[in-house]
Amino acid sequence: MLNSSFPAATAAAARLVVKRAVQTPLKAGWKCARCRNQQLQPPTKSPSFSRLLSSSVFRQYGTSSRPAFSTSGSGSSKPRQPRTRVVLLATTGGLAAGGFGLLAIGDDIKIGYEAAERTGRVFSALVICINDYRTTLNQRETVKDPEESMRLLKACHKRCANRTLRVLEKNGGIFIKLGQHLSAMNYLLPSEWTTTFIPLQDKCPVSSFESIQQMFKKDTGEELLDYFSEFSTEPIGAASLAQVHLAMIRETGRKVAVKVQHPGLQQWAPLDTSLTAFTFKTLKRFFPEYDLEWLSSEVEYSLPQELDFQCEAENAMRTQAYFSHIPALPLVIPEVIWAKKRILVMACESGHRLDDLAYLDSNGIDRDEVSATLARIFNEMIFGKGAPLHCDPHGGNIAIRKNGSRREANFDIILYDHGLYRDIPEDLRRSYAKMWLAIIDGDIERMKKYVGEVAGVGEDKFPLFASAITGRDFSIVSSSIMKPKEASEQKTMSGALQEGLLVDLVQMLGQVPRIILLILKTNDLTRSLDESLHTRQGPVRQFLILARYCMRTVFDEQLDEIRAGGSPYWPPNAIRLVSAWLGFVRVEMKLEMFELWLSVKRMLGLRNTLAAATGPGGGIELGSSGITAAVQQPA
Repeated sequence: MLNSSFPAATAAAARLVVKRAVQTPLKAGWKCARCRNQQLQPPTKSPSFSRLLSSSVFRQYGTSSRPAFSTSGSGSSKPRQPRTRVVLLATTGGLAAGGFGLLAIGDDIKIGYEAAERTGRVFSALVICINDYRTTLNQRETVKDPEESMRLLKACHKRCANRTLRVLEKNGGIFIKLGQHLSAMNYLLPSEWTTTFIPLQDKCPVSSFESIQQMFKKDTGEELLDYFSEFSTEPIGAASLAQVHLAMIRETGRKVAVKVQHPGLQQWAPLDTSLTAFTFKTLKRFFPEYDLEWLSSEVEYSLPQELDFQCEAENAMRTQAYFSHIPALPLVIPEVIWAKKRILVMACESGHRLDDLAYLDSNGIDRDEVSATLARIFNEMIFGKGAPLHCDPHGGNIAIRKNGSRREANFDIILYDHGLYRDIPEDLRRSYAKMWLAIIDGDIERMKKYVGEVAGVGEDKFPLFASAITGRDFSIVSSSIMKPKEASEQKTMSGALQEGLLVDLVQMLGQVPRIILLILKTNDLTRSLDESLHTRQGPVRQFLILARYCMRTVFDEQLDEIRAGGSPYWPPNAIRLVSAWLGFVRVEMKLEMFELWLSVKRMLGLRNTLAAATGPGGGIELGSSGITAAVQQPA
């Protein structure tokens, strides 16, 4: 049990965190092109009572040092005429100022109470969970039965997850966002934690219409219903940081979607960020092997971007411009009309959730084609030269609708929420492509080489990273990643985490570059979306599409190296160019034929099998050269 001084120390730490959170503004982090030159304004504070005491009201009508009676030179005194009006004004002004002062004090007390309440929830849950884990771990040392020992640990996981869930739901804001992120980290957290946090995906706070009206007036200087002729009082969707309303612009009559930030979010962001950092720092102190401070650092870095809707507007317009040059991809980015820091007005583009299988089937939308389209969109974001990467593609941020006017697909994919974006450096993108080609080809030595280049991970933790980035057991990665994922494999991976690999995984993720963590997150979310579609072909086609983008990336690198060596017409360079091009075309044609064969099987209603999809070594059977030929650097 924790000693008696721990709660007192915790309370002192709580006061310190609140004080620092109030005094320290939220770090700005990365800013988009439009926002880089703009200085963030500090939040407006309520006037304190001492400031009101020195205000003009008190200075004008306050107590004077002059006597009420004047003395004549003869020594006789006469009372001055009563100044009833002045006294009345002074009294009224004093009462008014005192009233304002009391209101200000009331606001300060309310804010202080809410801050203490939010902090208290976090600290009490933290203390109880730490004590619960320490007690359970000590108890396990006395238990000889492995099954009983595992049962004790799982029960502790569940109790602590439930306590934490209640805190996240009550505090709301970025705590909901954090919980949503943790629910997707099944490669890192025990299933008792991730499954407990799943309800946070759909349980988000809703701000009142009155608070939205006040925020609109404060941020734009205009009444909401003066600008919009129609505005739905209830949001059509609510997320952890914002909610969306349908509206109509009065001047143009255009129907739009209005994304508004929860008004109280900005006020609590510094405190909540400090509490998150303190929580993970405290966990590290009691359990040094579980260092999750990198997670709070990512929250602190990313949150300013997600709270600035002007940056989100820039990301959306940039993504729209990039994909406008690829009309074959049925991607729709809602047009941005205008944006303020907390308000974003955009075109209304509606659709259904990707996991609405009844809608897909009733409208003749092929699930396999939807899966393939998603793979092309996000592989383009990762491997496309100069492409922006959307780092939060969960189910609530993607919609689908039928569109019979398209030639290659009869649907549109609509992508929302462009607050969290990253750009992948070119050298990292190229090494990442080679790593995936090595994984698909089953080449362990090349896997080790490029995993080191991508994440700085040594051979000792290479299998762990390979499993984390593919979401598969390493025995599958090293043999045939094309195998469909079975329940037994997931059980094996969960068991390995429980048995000690979790510590290694946490420590490894604390060392890899931040951009790799976001790529891991994007991979997890898109993999989850694909699994929700229940396609007939399994992972085979996904890896074929991935291989194509990786090959293109490596081929572009070869072309750049040839250009750097001089004119492509110089005989040695011309030979290298022709050789690289022939290698690329050879493998591209084999992939094209293989995908055509899969399409024929799909039309015939046959399910793809592993034997047809993979060669004896586990990689895609593309002949004696395999994919390896595509990544050999020209001599």
